[in-house]
Amino acid sequence: MSNSTGSSGQLFIIAAPSGGGKTSLVRELLKNDPRLVLSVSHTTREPRPGEEQSGQYHFVALAAFKEMVDQGEFMEHATVFGNMYGTNRQTVARQLEQNHDVILEIDWQGARQVRKDFPDCCSIFILPPSLETLETRLTERGQDSAEVIQRRMNEARDEIAHWSEFTHLIVNNNFQTAVEDLASIINDHRNGQQRVANKDYQILAQSLGTS
Repeated sequence: MSNSTGSSGQLFIIAAPSGGGKTSLVRELLKNDPRLVLSVSHTTREPRPGEEQSGQYHFVALAAFKEMVDQGEFMEHATVFGNMYGTNRQTVARQLEQNHDVILEIDWQGARQVRKDFPDCCSIFILPPSLETLETRLTERGQDSAEVIQRRMNEARDEIAHWSEFTHLIVNNNFQTAVEDLASIINDHRNGQQRVANKDYQILAQSLGTS
């Protein structure tokens, strides 16, 4: 069974460590592929400058989020950097039933939960070319203190250590190349084509996740 709804749309999981660039990559994918839609997650964290309700996230209070968990409204949820994130089950089901291919931007914890109900989903992990590059990207964002950046770096290693749980790996070194790789993986999955694993990417992932 490809998913638990019996629908015709397909599910794609895209994960990356903080600063890995998945949000920018997904935004570019959505611009170029009208069949793709993004599942907007619920979160208890505060909005960052420029973020809007119902755009990248649905921002909710902690009590409301916990009530949604108790009511079984999330197909997956996880705590990341002290904040809770979750994917609404009915929203995704509705999108799939409308023949949309749905992207979930979630971490390895959420991906593991989703695969239980959607064992045939396509999961993609985005790697930085190096940990030094990742730290530079986090610093240049100007959103976090040095202490928070160091915590994100430690979390990134832990996140990358779960690379083998994903169907595909992409290295976000050149943005346009990474977008093209993502689009190619999605199209191949839609067409039922198997891709050969990139051994160089696997070696990189293993080294980054154990540094």
